[in-house]
Order: sequence, then C-alpha cells, then structure tokens
Amino acid sequence: MTEVLQHWPQVMGAYVVYLVAVLSPGPATLAIVSTSLSQGRQRGMTIAAGIFCGSMTWAILASLGLAAILPHYAQALVLMRILGGLYLLYLAWRAFRSATSRTDRRSVENVKASLKRVFLKGYAIHITNPKAIFAWLAIISLGLPAEATPTAVGIVVGGCLLTGFAVFMSYAMLFSTPRASRIYDAARRYIDGTLAALFTLACLKLLTSR
Repeated sequence: MTEVLQHWPQVMGAYVVYLVAVLSPGPATLAIVSTSLSQGRQRGMTIAAGIFCGSMTWAILASLGLAAILPHYAQALVLMRILGGLYLLYLAWRAFRSATSRTDRRSVENVKASLKRVFLKGYAIHITNPKAIFAWLAIISLGLPAEATPTAVGIVVGGCLLTGFAVFMSYAMLFSTPRASRIYDAARRYIDGTLAALFTLACLKLLTSR
C-alpha cells in the first residue's frame, strides 16, 4: 500500500487514461448502444458484461507480463485484427439490412438469440480488438513502476475494471429506457443506418491501423 501511495499521481494518471479510453466511442460502445436500443435492457446489460469480461481478460494478461512476449506473436495480432474487422463489418451489414427494411427484422431475430449468444458477441468484440491490448499495456506502464507488487497491480487494474464496468452498464441502462425505446421505434431506420456507417468506420479503422 505504501508503494501505491508513493506513486499515487501515476496511479491516478492511469485511471484518467482508462476513463478517457472507455468513454471514447468505439466498437464496444456501439455494440452496447445498438443492443440496448433494439433488444432492451436485459440483453444490453448482457452484452456489456461480455465486453467487460473481454476487457478483464486483456487486463489480466497485461498484468502477467504480456508486453514481454508480445513481439513473438505479431502475426497472431494481425490475424486478430482481421477477424475483429470482419466481425465489425458483419455487424454493419446487419444494421444496414435493418435500416433498409420496412419492418424491424432484427427484433424478430433477436428474440431467438440466447443471452449466452449475446454475451459471447460482446466478448468477441473486445477480445478481437488489438487496441484493447495496447490500452491495457499503456495503463500498466503508466500507473506502475517496474518493481510493482501484486497489491499495487491489483489496485490499478481493479480500479480501472470497476470504472469500466460502471461505464458499460450505464450505457446499457441509459439506452434501454422507455424514452430511448420510443425514439428508436420512431427513427429506427435512420438510427440503424447511422450505426451501420459507424460500424463500417470502426472496421476500416481497425483494419488499417498499425
């Protein structure tokens, strides 16, 4: 604990960096907003839980020293980036198909989707995003000295994860309110068209990033 107090400015810096990262619009945020609007609060919170678990996976790996072995798995990261980009493109296609349909085809399809499938969708979105890896590596590097104790690592990572969980669940609750549902029902085709464009941009950004 003494070590954490000594490096408290760096720890707070790591918290701020993570908060900015988690609040910035990206594939995870788009997925939570899209699911919450079209499928309701339960599935919105479920996909948020999947995204959180994906974030927790990278947080644990970063804490265990992922940076030391990362250079040996560069090709795996490229493959993950491609798979993540293709999945985002698939989500863009689904949103576009809904936008061009006169009826809400997704509402019928989503009734059949189990909560497990929705959870795994969220997990897949985050676990195939290489940027999540480097974000956590940056947070660990910024907030902790090289000789950090397990307690210090737990405080930094735990604080960031609690922040992420609160933000993800807040998005799910905010965009699944009755008012949000009414707005979505009234402007479904426009909203889905916008989401399709944003998913496409996220796909292109992921595939072309280095």
